[in-house]
Amino acid sequence: MRQIDRRPFVFAVVIYLLAWFLGFPIRAQSAPLGEVECTLILDAASGETLYRDGVCDQRFSPASTFKVPLALIGYDSGILSDEHTPAWDYKPEFKAVKRDQKTVDPTIWEKDSVLWFSQEITRRLGNERFAGYVSKFDYGNTDVAGTAGKNDGLTRSWVNSSLEISPVEQANFLRRLLAGELPVSDKAHAMTKAILPTFRTGGWTVQGKTGTTRLGDIADKPSLGWFVGWANKDTRNIVFARLVIDTKHSDTPKGPQTRTMFLKELPNLVDKSK
Repeated sequence: MRQIDRRPFVFAVVIYLLAWFLGFPIRAQSAPLGEVECTLILDAASGETLYRDGVCDQRFSPASTFKVPLALIGYDSGILSDEHTPAWDYKPEFKAVKRDQKTVDPTIWEKDSVLWFSQEITRRLGNERFAGYVSKFDYGNTDVAGTAGKNDGLTRSWVNSSLEISPVEQANFLRRLLAGELPVSDKAHAMTKAILPTFRTGGWTVQGKTGTTRLGDIADKPSLGWFVGWANKDTRNIVFARLVIDTKHSDTPKGPQTRTMFLKELPNLVDKSK
Protein backbone atom coordinates (compact mmCIF):
# COMPACT_ATOMS: atom_id res chain seq x y z
CA MET A 1 0.00 0.00 0.00
CA ARG A 2 1.32 3.45 -0.91
CA GLN A 3 2.41 5.50 2.11
CA ILE A 4 0.72 8.89 2.52
CA ASP A 5 2.94 11.78 3.52
CA ARG A 6 1.08 13.42 6.39
CA ARG A 7 3.56 16.22 6.91
CA PRO A 8 1.74 18.85 4.76
CA PHE A 9 -1.50 18.14 6.62
CA VAL A 10 0.14 18.42 10.04
CA PHE A 11 1.89 21.62 9.00
CA ALA A 12 -1.42 23.15 7.85
CA VAL A 13 -3.09 22.24 11.16
CA VAL A 14 -0.25 23.81 13.14
CA ILE A 15 -0.45 27.05 11.11
CA TYR A 16 -4.24 27.20 11.54
CA LEU A 17 -4.02 26.69 15.34
CA LEU A 18 -1.24 29.25 15.63
CA ALA A 19 -3.26 31.83 13.71
CA TRP A 20 -6.30 31.13 15.90
CA PHE A 21 -4.21 31.42 19.09
CA LEU A 22 -2.68 34.75 18.02
CA GLY A 23 -6.06 36.18 17.04
CA PHE A 24 -5.49 36.58 13.32
CA PRO A 25 -8.67 36.64 11.21
CA ILE A 26 -9.42 33.22 9.72
CA ARG A 27 -11.72 33.06 6.72
CA ALA A 28 -13.16 29.92 5.22
CA GLN A 29 -11.36 29.21 1.97
CA SER A 30 -13.58 28.23 -0.93
CA ALA A 31 -12.53 26.55 -4.13
CA PRO A 32 -10.55 28.77 -6.52
CA LEU A 33 -12.80 31.32 -8.18
CA GLY A 34 -13.52 30.33 -11.75
CA GLU A 35 -14.84 32.37 -14.63
CA VAL A 36 -18.26 33.91 -14.06
CA GLU A 37 -20.56 35.76 -16.43
CA CYS A 38 -23.99 37.28 -16.06
CA THR A 39 -26.14 39.33 -18.37
CA LEU A 40 -29.41 40.56 -16.88
CA ILE A 41 -31.96 42.90 -18.52
CA LEU A 42 -35.18 43.95 -16.80
CA ASP A 43 -38.10 46.09 -17.86
CA ALA A 44 -37.51 49.29 -15.90
CA ALA A 45 -41.15 49.81 -14.91
CA SER A 46 -42.47 46.32 -14.24
CA GLY A 47 -39.28 44.51 -13.30
CA GLU A 48 -40.07 41.74 -15.79
CA THR A 49 -36.98 39.77 -16.78
CA LEU A 50 -36.38 40.37 -20.48
CA TYR A 51 -33.08 38.51 -20.71
CA ARG A 52 -31.04 36.53 -18.21
CA ASP A 53 -28.00 34.40 -18.79
CA GLY A 54 -25.31 33.16 -16.42
CA VAL A 55 -24.65 33.46 -12.68
CA CYS A 56 -26.66 36.52 -11.60
CA ASP A 57 -27.37 35.88 -7.90
CA GLN A 58 -23.81 35.75 -6.57
CA ARG A 59 -22.38 38.84 -4.86
CA PHE A 60 -19.07 40.45 -5.79
CA SER A 61 -17.33 43.76 -5.19
CA PRO A 62 -19.20 46.63 -6.91
CA ALA A 63 -15.90 48.41 -7.66
CA SER A 64 -16.55 51.67 -9.53
CA THR A 65 -20.24 50.92 -10.15
CA PHE A 66 -20.53 52.15 -6.56
CA LYS A 67 -20.11 55.65 -7.96
CA VAL A 68 -23.83 55.49 -8.86
CA PRO A 69 -25.10 55.23 -5.26
CA LEU A 70 -22.25 57.47 -4.13
CA ALA A 71 -23.44 60.21 -6.49
CA LEU A 72 -26.91 59.96 -4.93
CA ILE A 73 -25.31 60.25 -1.49
CA GLY A 74 -23.12 63.17 -2.54
CA TYR A 75 -25.98 65.22 -3.94
CA ASP A 76 -28.40 64.38 -1.13
CA SER A 77 -25.87 65.35 1.53
CA GLY A 78 -24.98 68.63 -0.19
CA ILE A 79 -21.34 67.68 -0.81
CA LEU A 80 -22.03 67.78 -4.57
CA SER A 81 -24.01 70.65 -6.11
CA ASP A 82 -24.42 70.19 -9.87
CA GLU A 83 -22.74 68.62 -12.90
CA HIS A 84 -19.55 70.66 -12.47
CA THR A 85 -19.54 71.68 -8.82
CA PRO A 86 -17.47 71.11 -6.81
CA ALA A 87 -14.29 70.95 -8.88
CA TRP A 88 -11.57 69.61 -6.59
CA ASP A 89 -7.87 69.93 -7.33
CA TYR A 90 -5.61 66.92 -7.11
CA LYS A 91 -3.29 66.69 -4.09
CA PRO A 92 -0.14 64.53 -3.86
CA GLU A 93 -1.42 62.80 -0.70
CA PHE A 94 -4.18 61.21 -2.81
CA LYS A 95 -1.48 59.01 -4.41
CA ALA A 96 -3.53 58.53 -7.57
CA VAL A 97 -2.41 57.09 -10.88
CA LYS A 98 -1.05 59.69 -13.29
CA ARG A 99 -4.21 59.95 -15.43
CA ASP A 100 -6.20 60.99 -12.33
CA GLN A 101 -3.78 63.68 -11.19
CA LYS A 102 -5.98 66.55 -12.33
CA THR A 103 -8.88 68.78 -11.33
CA VAL A 104 -12.05 66.69 -11.19
CA ASP A 105 -15.75 67.63 -11.10
CA PRO A 106 -18.77 65.27 -10.76
CA THR A 107 -19.09 64.69 -14.51
CA ILE A 108 -15.38 63.95 -14.96
CA TRP A 109 -15.50 61.76 -11.84
CA GLU A 110 -18.11 59.46 -13.36
CA LYS A 111 -16.68 59.50 -16.89
CA ASP A 112 -13.06 58.84 -15.89
CA SER A 113 -13.88 56.78 -12.77
CA VAL A 114 -11.62 58.74 -10.40
CA LEU A 115 -11.16 56.93 -7.08
CA TRP A 116 -9.73 59.83 -5.06
CA PHE A 117 -12.85 61.93 -5.76
CA SER A 118 -15.01 59.13 -4.34
CA GLN A 119 -12.80 58.99 -1.27
CA GLU A 120 -13.08 62.73 -0.72
CA ILE A 121 -16.88 62.41 -0.72
CA THR A 122 -16.83 59.60 1.85
CA ARG A 123 -14.28 61.39 4.05
CA ARG A 124 -16.55 64.44 4.17
CA LEU A 125 -19.50 62.20 5.09
CA GLY A 126 -17.76 60.35 7.91
CA ASN A 127 -18.25 56.72 8.89
CA GLU A 128 -21.68 57.02 10.49
CA ARG A 129 -23.42 58.95 7.71
CA PHE A 130 -21.77 56.85 5.02
CA ALA A 131 -22.86 53.57 6.60
CA GLY A 132 -26.32 55.00 7.20
CA TYR A 133 -26.88 55.80 3.54
CA VAL A 134 -25.68 52.39 2.34
CA SER A 135 -27.98 50.72 4.88
CA LYS A 136 -30.98 52.86 3.84
CA PHE A 137 -30.33 51.97 0.22
CA ASP A 138 -30.28 48.25 1.14
CA TYR A 139 -27.32 48.09 -1.23
CA GLY A 140 -26.04 44.52 -1.58
CA ASN A 141 -24.79 43.16 1.73
CA THR A 142 -24.55 46.77 3.11
CA ASP A 143 -21.17 45.92 4.69
CA VAL A 144 -18.87 48.97 4.66
CA ALA A 145 -16.56 47.76 7.44
CA GLY A 146 -13.67 47.36 4.99
CA THR A 147 -10.82 44.88 5.17
CA ALA A 148 -10.19 43.40 8.62
CA GLY A 149 -7.41 45.20 10.44
CA LYS A 150 -6.95 47.95 7.83
CA ASN A 151 -9.48 50.56 9.00
CA ASP A 152 -10.29 51.35 5.36
CA GLY A 153 -14.08 50.95 5.28
CA LEU A 154 -14.68 54.64 4.66
CA THR A 155 -12.33 54.81 1.69
CA ARG A 156 -12.12 51.35 0.10
CA SER A 157 -14.97 49.09 1.28
CA TRP A 158 -16.41 49.00 -2.25
CA VAL A 159 -13.11 47.98 -3.95
CA ASN A 160 -12.42 44.25 -3.52
CA SER A 161 -13.32 44.48 0.16
CA SER A 162 -16.34 44.00 2.44
CA LEU A 163 -19.12 45.54 0.32
CA GLU A 164 -20.59 43.14 -2.25
CA ILE A 165 -23.62 43.11 -4.55
CA SER A 166 -25.11 40.72 -7.11
CA PRO A 167 -26.20 41.58 -10.66
CA VAL A 168 -29.83 41.02 -9.60
CA GLU A 169 -29.41 43.52 -6.75
CA GLN A 170 -27.66 46.00 -9.06
CA ALA A 171 -30.57 45.91 -11.52
CA ASN A 172 -33.22 46.30 -8.82
CA PHE A 173 -31.32 49.19 -7.25
CA LEU A 174 -31.27 50.93 -10.64
CA ARG A 175 -35.02 50.40 -11.06
CA ARG A 176 -35.59 52.20 -7.76
CA LEU A 177 -33.28 55.02 -8.86
CA LEU A 178 -35.14 55.53 -12.14
CA ALA A 179 -38.48 55.49 -10.32
CA GLY A 180 -37.27 58.07 -7.82
CA GLU A 181 -37.93 55.65 -4.96
CA LEU A 182 -34.62 55.79 -3.09
CA PRO A 183 -34.52 57.66 0.27
CA VAL A 184 -32.82 60.77 -1.12
CA SER A 185 -34.00 64.08 -2.58
CA ASP A 186 -35.51 64.55 -6.03
CA LYS A 187 -32.43 66.62 -6.89
CA ALA A 188 -30.14 63.73 -5.96
CA HIS A 189 -32.06 61.40 -8.29
CA ALA A 190 -32.02 63.92 -11.14
CA MET A 191 -28.37 64.94 -10.84
CA THR A 192 -27.14 61.35 -10.64
CA LYS A 193 -28.94 60.59 -13.89
CA ALA A 194 -27.45 63.74 -15.43
CA ILE A 195 -23.79 62.89 -14.79
CA LEU A 196 -23.80 59.22 -15.74
CA PRO A 197 -21.94 58.64 -19.06
CA THR A 198 -24.13 58.22 -22.16
CA PHE A 199 -23.64 55.85 -25.11
CA ARG A 200 -25.64 54.93 -28.20
CA THR A 201 -26.04 51.59 -29.93
CA GLY A 202 -28.58 50.31 -32.46
CA GLY A 203 -31.05 53.09 -31.77
CA TRP A 204 -30.73 52.69 -27.99
CA THR A 205 -29.59 55.50 -25.70
CA VAL A 206 -27.63 53.93 -22.87
CA GLN A 207 -26.42 55.40 -19.59
CA GLY A 208 -24.15 53.28 -17.47
CA LYS A 209 -21.14 52.87 -15.22
CA THR A 210 -18.27 50.43 -15.49
CA GLY A 211 -16.37 48.81 -12.65
CA THR A 212 -12.99 47.08 -12.66
CA THR A 213 -11.01 45.34 -9.94
CA ARG A 214 -9.06 42.19 -9.17
CA LEU A 215 -10.50 39.71 -6.71
CA GLY A 216 -8.95 37.81 -3.83
CA ASP A 217 -5.51 37.80 -2.29
CA ILE A 218 -3.60 35.52 -4.65
CA ALA A 219 -0.77 36.66 -6.89
CA ASP A 220 -2.59 36.23 -10.22
CA LYS A 221 -5.99 37.59 -9.24
CA PRO A 222 -9.10 37.05 -11.37
CA SER A 223 -10.20 40.28 -13.03
CA LEU A 224 -13.73 41.58 -12.54
CA GLY A 225 -15.64 43.79 -14.95
CA TRP A 226 -19.06 45.39 -14.49
CA PHE A 227 -21.27 47.48 -16.71
CA VAL A 228 -24.58 48.53 -15.14
CA GLY A 229 -27.17 51.13 -16.05
CA TRP A 230 -30.32 51.77 -18.06
CA ALA A 231 -31.34 52.33 -21.66
CA ASN A 232 -34.30 53.47 -23.70
CA LYS A 233 -35.50 53.24 -27.29
CA ASP A 234 -38.86 54.64 -28.39
CA THR A 235 -41.22 53.58 -25.58
CA ARG A 236 -39.00 50.82 -24.21
CA ASN A 237 -37.08 51.40 -20.97
CA ILE A 238 -34.76 48.83 -19.45
CA VAL A 239 -32.19 48.42 -16.70
CA PHE A 240 -29.26 46.05 -17.05
CA ALA A 241 -26.29 44.50 -15.29
CA ARG A 242 -23.42 42.76 -17.07
CA LEU A 243 -20.72 41.04 -14.98
CA VAL A 244 -17.62 39.24 -16.23
CA ILE A 245 -14.98 37.57 -14.06
CA ASP A 246 -11.99 36.31 -16.01
CA THR A 247 -9.25 34.10 -14.56
CA LYS A 248 -6.94 34.84 -17.49
CA HIS A 249 -4.38 37.60 -16.88
CA SER A 250 -4.98 40.79 -18.83
CA ASP A 251 -3.51 44.28 -18.60
CA THR A 252 -6.65 45.77 -20.18
CA PRO A 253 -9.24 47.05 -17.66
CA LYS A 254 -12.11 44.56 -17.58
CA GLY A 255 -14.87 47.15 -17.03
CA PRO A 256 -14.44 48.99 -20.36
CA GLN A 257 -14.11 45.62 -22.13
CA THR A 258 -17.38 44.50 -20.56
CA ARG A 259 -19.10 47.73 -21.62
CA THR A 260 -17.88 47.42 -25.22
CA MET A 261 -19.20 43.87 -25.56
CA PHE A 262 -22.53 44.68 -23.92
CA LEU A 263 -23.16 47.72 -26.14
CA LYS A 264 -22.38 45.58 -29.20
CA GLU A 265 -24.79 42.85 -28.12
CA LEU A 266 -27.61 44.91 -26.55
CA PRO A 267 -29.86 45.43 -29.61
CA ASN A 268 -29.96 41.70 -30.37
CA LEU A 269 -30.41 40.72 -26.73
CA VAL A 270 -33.43 42.97 -26.28
CA ASP A 271 -34.94 41.95 -29.62
CA LYS A 272 -34.91 38.33 -28.37
CA SER A 273 -37.26 39.35 -25.57
CA LYS A 274 -40.03 40.63 -27.85
